[in-house]
Amino acid sequence: MERKYLRQLRKNKNLTQQELAEKIGISTIYVRKLEKCAVNPGRETMIKYEKYFSVSMKELFPDLFFDNSDKKFINKNLA
Repeated sequence: MERKYLRQLRKNKNLTQQELAEKIGISTIYVRKLEKCAVNPGRETMIKYEKYFSVSMKELFPDLFFDNSDKKFINKNLA
């Protein structure tokens, strides 16, 4: 699973992963891993993303806030 919405928001602002990392104060590798869902962000990182993109952390990182065993969640993501 990837966090496609994170990548989409970054690209909508015409930013590379490195440029975004510099703007919000995290490493480029961390941005890459967050987008690929290889790591989960800490609270401070979620707040940085939330402030920069003006989007709630629940929308940015839905995999952390919604129950993956919920049938509605599963069906929505399979569609």
